[in-house]
Amino acid sequence: MINGVHAIVFSPQAESVRAFLRDVLGWPAVDAGEGWPIFALPPAELAVHPADSGSQHELYLMCDDIASTLAELKSKGVEVTRDISNQGWGLLAGIGLPDGSEMMLYEPRHPSPSAP
Repeated sequence: MINGVHAIVFSPQAESVRAFLRDVLGWPAVDAGEGWPIFALPPAELAVHPADSGSQHELYLMCDDIASTLAELKSKGVEVTRDISNQGWGLLAGIGLPDGSEMMLYEPRHPSPSAP
């Protein structure tokens, strides 16, 4: 029934964030029409956490080795906005996007499910 997830990053500087995804992260893209790129994503997983009020959604990038991934991103000029911290379930850090926003990067320390 469900065969994937489509995530959207909203930004007032969409072109610079698109360039970051394409040029820094190296994600391939196709033109979905009228110049709108759709980027291929690596494998994904989804978690649902309890909330005190309202709903929100977050996007985290995953990696196998957070220290080496951050070093590679720094070498490409990416700002590290939060140093690595151990959250128990994984190691977490923040990276800056070209529009000034932050995206989280984490190295999971929990088992990951396989896709259906």
